[in-house]
Amino acid sequence: MGRKVKGQPSGSRNRTTMAFEDFLAGLSTRVVALEPEQVEGEIQSALKECLSLFGTDRINLMRLQPCRTQFMVTHNADVSGTPPYPVGTPLPVSLFPWIARKLIERVVVSFARPEDLPAEAALDRRSLDMFQTRSSTYIPIAALRSSEYSIGISSSADGIDRPEDLLPKLRLLGELIVNTLERSKAELELRERLEEIERLKSRLEQENIVLRDEIKAGKGMIIGDSDALNYVLFRLKQVAPTDATVLILGETGTGKSMVAHALHDMSTRRDRPMITVNCAALPLNLIESELFGREKGAFTGAHARQVGRFEIANNGTIFLDEIGEMPLELQAKLLRVLQDGEFERLGSPRTIRVDVRVIASTCRDLKEEVRNRRFREDLYYRLNVFPVSIPPLAKRTGDIPLLVEHFVAKHARKLGKTFASIPKGTMWALQEYPWPGNVRELEHVIEQAVIMSPGPVLLLFDQLDREACPVEPDGSKTLEAVEREHILRVLHETRWRIEGQRGAAAVLGLNPSTLRFRIRRLGIKRP
Repeated sequence: MGRKVKGQPSGSRNRTTMAFEDFLAGLSTRVVALEPEQVEGEIQSALKECLSLFGTDRINLMRLQPCRTQFMVTHNADVSGTPPYPVGTPLPVSLFPWIARKLIERVVVSFARPEDLPAEAALDRRSLDMFQTRSSTYIPIAALRSSEYSIGISSSADGIDRPEDLLPKLRLLGELIVNTLERSKAELELRERLEEIERLKSRLEQENIVLRDEIKAGKGMIIGDSDALNYVLFRLKQVAPTDATVLILGETGTGKSMVAHALHDMSTRRDRPMITVNCAALPLNLIESELFGREKGAFTGAHARQVGRFEIANNGTIFLDEIGEMPLELQAKLLRVLQDGEFERLGSPRTIRVDVRVIASTCRDLKEEVRNRRFREDLYYRLNVFPVSIPPLAKRTGDIPLLVEHFVAKHARKLGKTFASIPKGTMWALQEYPWPGNVRELEHVIEQAVIMSPGPVLLLFDQLDREACPVEPDGSKTLEAVEREHILRVLHETRWRIEGQRGAAAVLGLNPSTLRFRIRRLGIKRP
């Protein structure tokens, strides 16, 4: 592409070649042992040494930017000490459109003076003049996974002697430098990723410790002191040291998950993970792969191998929440795990064996499900080795004051509030309510009260929805007793307000004076 110029004499050329080969061998040995932080300094020193080896004013390494509309001189050595162009700053390709196109096409560019360039390189000649460049040789470098680099020498004078062996020397130098840079870059990226992994691992370990402490704090103080709850705890202590399968039964919101965590924390597997699977929340088409895992390509969309929850829980505990929602076709595979402790991942013939303690829970009547052929009888008997029934909150109303105090403290702490007292009327109303949603509903009601109450006294602003949960009448009560109880309940709900749209008289459909008369007649007194 450039014109031929006179080369060096043969003896001088041999000495130059030997000197370059010695230099390149030494550089290769040094860069292999360098830390990534030392690479830049070594490359800069090597380029300075190359100025005399190549007998040139300037040598630099350029890189085409990913946008392919800019290039950047990444490394430079100049006899003047100051290059005529910025180093480390992107420059537009439009400054050298012809030269850039040739280098992108992997073609060597070499000229002894700008006038030797073709007519279509007019813009390139103008830029060369601006950067005080009269002769140059640039070679595209492909090394490792990078093909965006070019290395070149240039001079502010015309017609630098360039022997025929210049190009292979320059290419060898460029490949060594680019390989070193790319290895250094990859090593730094790997180091950063490993450091990030260590940071995440450390953070995860800390969060896990905090979470386990929170879980133990919460589960270690299952709130309540009723006989019904104490019996549940007695049952848990009986079965905890064993590996027996436990089936936790109870209505929605009674705290089955909390009991499962408490059981795990009492067991000999407490230092191993407890993996929770909500069988009701998983899509039917994914529940098998979630439980037992899958191999890559096992089904459409399975782009990677996935380890199942049973495999993760090996040597620990798995909690199958809402087991009554598990599809019938998957129950046989679960039965095999309970019986033999083995299964296969989806798409794999290899049998995996695990040692897992199984805790299951349900709000359904599994016996009824078995009769209706929605649940396998053999699986039911495998799960029902040691049943633990959680009583509904309506059966342990004596625990409500302790639960209320706990939930008030919990949510007040989150909101930065303080409550000094809970009115007796409020507590009485809470204990009288049948709680169809059990402890979960109670917590939601208390959370709402904490949010809405300015403090320091907790107030219930909304009436509890009794219509949604009618209570069976007690046939042993007299009509007068029923009337008294009903009026008293409404007075508590309305905070003893008699008149007005939200007063007790309006709720009962009575005239306020009539209500006052009945209050006196029934001996009702405000606490």
